Amino acid sequence: MKALARSLYAQVLVAMALGVAVGLRFPDAASSMKPIADAFVRLVKMLVGPIVFVGVAAGIGQSRDLKRMGRVGVRALVYFELVSTLALVLGLGVAHLAKPGAGIHASAAALEAGAKAATTGKMPTAMEFVLGVVPTTIVDAFAKGDVLQVLFVSILVGTALARLGDHAAPVLDLVHRTGTILFELLAIVMKVAPLGAFAALGFTVGHFGAAAIASLGKLVACVYGASLAFVFVVLGPIAAWSGFSLVKLLRYLREELALVLATSSSESALPRLMEKLERAGCDRSVVGLVVPTGYSFNLDGTSLYMTLATLFVAQATDTPLALRDELTVLAVLLVTSKGAAGVTGSGFVTLAATLAAIPAIPASGLALLLGVDRFLSEARALTNFVGNAVATLTIARLDGSLDRAKLREALGG
Repeated sequence: MKALARSLYAQVLVAMALGVAVGLRFPDAASSMKPIADAFVRLVKMLVGPIVFVGVAAGIGQSRDLKRMGRVGVRALVYFELVSTLALVLGLGVAHLAKPGAGIHASAAALEAGAKAATTGKMPTAMEFVLGVVPTTIVDAFAKGDVLQVLFVSILVGTALARLGDHAAPVLDLVHRTGTILFELLAIVMKVAPLGAFAALGFTVGHFGAAAIASLGKLVACVYGASLAFVFVVLGPIAAWSGFSLVKLLRYLREELALVLATSSSESALPRLMEKLERAGCDRSVVGLVVPTGYSFNLDGTSLYMTLATLFVAQATDTPLALRDELTVLAVLLVTSKGAAGVTGSGFVTLAATLAAIPAIPASGLALLLGVDRFLSEARALTNFVGNAVATLTIARLDGSLDRAKLREALGG
């Protein structure tokens, strides 16, 4: 019983249940708890950039094999593109089978409200996205908390350390020691995770209410059902091929999954994911390179949701789509879904950018998703998180740098 009380997983689950209860019983008070949840997420995010930096810089600098790291990067990008494409296709298939938007017949008032939501934000162009990876200054990358920019700086520093060889040994030692301090800071921050989970769930239920889910229950069920299908039907066989059990991996990461569910943000568990994957036998350089990159390029949950939501809007607005239109949706999402992580309000902005390529579908139909997007974001975040965990272990296996003994010990425990 004492062990259960000390378990972060148990504490977060209890906090989530209490948050839901308070949200239902005292919705007005619960709606005011958002700042507490935001404060916790900020506490974690302030450590993301430095932890990514020490992981990548130390990993590359220590390996001194730049060709190998190049191979790891190429394999990761190929894997991300293939698996996220499967997610896009699965979302399209589920939308056709379940038809979650059929029979809604969206009203003009709803479409008008959605027109305002669909225009709050702007997807970057391809050139803007590429230029956005390069920070104005090294400090600016950390100040903004942009994971891609931090990753770019980290790779450059790691490459310089690897090229300097023994001359860089004192700096590498300093980076390792800094990493130890950062993970100790993370352990301190995680002690308030139950409070953050309580506030996040309380706000969500109190602000949006159970009625928001019920009104679009079919869409919510489709997104969660498709996400589960993707995890077990697509990621499950990939995990088996890579030599580990997906179920055991989920059990191993249960605390982080509970945290992602409570905060609706996979980024809130990024530092702990890197720590746990390294503990499970993944080479530090692989973890440092693949995990941060995956958080921008391997958004399986987001990809799946985008195709489902696009067809939902088409069905709800009684818009027939030809095969050419659906292929266009897939082609556009192959690009727009990759930049979604760095855009404020990414769900609506990315959908709006996609719908702009299909003039037949009114972008203002996004209003239909406003009430339940918070609940759907949890499914996206969970799927993104699991997808990146499986991807990192798989890339490590392909690289031949996965310690099987450590993996069995971690997942077996």
